[in-house]
Amino acid sequence: MKPTIFIDGEAGTTGLQIRQRLEGRADISLVSIDPAKRKDEAARAELLNGSDIVILCLPDAAAREAVKLITNPKVKVIDASTAHRVAEGWVFGFPELAPGQRDKIASSKRVTNPGCYSTGAIALIRPLVDAGVLSPSYPITINAISGYSGGGKGMIAEFENEAEPTYTTVPFRLYAFEQMHKHVPEIQKWGGLSLRPCFAPSVGRYAQGMLVEVPLHLSLLQAGPKIVDIHAVLKKHYAGANFVSVVPLEQSKAIKTLAPEGLNNTNHMKLFVLGSDTSGQARLVAQLDNLGKGASGQSVQCMNIMLGLPETTALK
Repeated sequence: MKPTIFIDGEAGTTGLQIRQRLEGRADISLVSIDPAKRKDEAARAELLNGSDIVILCLPDAAAREAVKLITNPKVKVIDASTAHRVAEGWVFGFPELAPGQRDKIASSKRVTNPGCYSTGAIALIRPLVDAGVLSPSYPITINAISGYSGGGKGMIAEFENEAEPTYTTVPFRLYAFEQMHKHVPEIQKWGGLSLRPCFAPSVGRYAQGMLVEVPLHLSLLQAGPKIVDIHAVLKKHYAGANFVSVVPLEQSKAIKTLAPEGLNNTNHMKLFVLGSDTSGQARLVAQLDNLGKGASGQSVQCMNIMLGLPETTALK
């Protein structure tokens, strides 16, 4: 029999994207709840317990409640919310995180999908920490910009509403000034950091795509690395990866500008090592689709792994 997949919250931005990526696949069976019964706890519980894999695309509190409704020990869960990203008993759903991470995802019944910003930040930071180049106590700063789809239905409605006074006048804006953004705990934990990073996110007037940047002072790093050394660490870490690639240094040097929308509608992420030994500073940049590798695409990648399928199945 085909494995059954239930997306709880399929009407949301991430849920819709996941469904679009799964529709038409002959190797799985998608099940849905009657829209009129979305708030019917008994009806939801029946689907939650009757599916092989449940993908939660819900607000945090609702995701926690959904997990409580699952009593069938055979059901596997992928949670796309923030609810369980640093929780005990949950495997972090970034297959490229470290050696053995795919195996952990494959054998787990509880996988928590990373946030979009977190995927880019951790991809840049964790390999350097593991290699002993970046101290866990380094004062990390993360600058990032995302398309407005990352803010969900509310932000999408705001940015696409022509009646808004700022509709045509504000190209992008900063937010999360209190330094309590929900992605920071997972970046710190899964990035291997002992010091809480300073995170400066922004949102642009475009739908999707993102850039996540980590600037570094080479003189403050361990073992005094040069740009080529940092690049070598990342290249080695992601060697053979299907969806994460490290852009060659010569290609990066030729770049005059970098746009956040370059990988839209894919599950790919590109990592750039910019800067110079002369300046003694590096700019590490991750380019990805906040709705792809940063959300729905990564969920499907993890689902494939949990089903024992090639992780690239039905992903561009």
